[in-house]
Amino acid sequence: MRGDITRSRMITRTAGCIALMAAGSWISLPLGPVPVSLQTLMVMLTGILMKRTAWLPMSLYLVLGACGLPLFHNGIAGPGVLLGPTGGYIIGFVVAGTLIGLVYEQKQRTVRVCGLFAGEAVIYTAGVLWLAFSTGMTLVAAIIVGFLPFIPGDVVKSTVAYILGERLEKKQSAGEN
Repeated sequence: MRGDITRSRMITRTAGCIALMAAGSWISLPLGPVPVSLQTLMVMLTGILMKRTAWLPMSLYLVLGACGLPLFHNGIAGPGVLLGPTGGYIIGFVVAGTLIGLVYEQKQRTVRVCGLFAGEAVIYTAGVLWLAFSTGMTLVAAIIVGFLPFIPGDVVKSTVAYILGERLEKKQSAGEN
């Protein structure tokens, strides 16, 4: 165990990604039942950094927030958040981060860009479906309230995540040489 650099990197990156998620959740603007936050950007960055192991920080983020640590948007916490209107989005983070991570193991740029948008689609599918169910909205109303207003911002976030991912990868490969 001692001196296992791979394990040390995994623990450090996991903690760092959870911290990024928490920081991104505090940067939010109220917009109806679903706030605009930087959480989706942090989910994408977690997938980019952690690759196929992105499920670990995403799952721990969810569990720690459900246990009462103020990690969700605006510092709210507890299992009630997961049962509320934003719960589907938060649960979607786990699957989206993992999907993005798996896709980011590929080197083709188009595949990676598609992976970022597929991750976003997972978040919004889970989020909108749960929003409709938990609030009693129709599916169309949930799409109007919980998806359409977020498209422009998430295109920007995806672009930022891609650019940061490219730079981080260059730094990582330069550090390994």
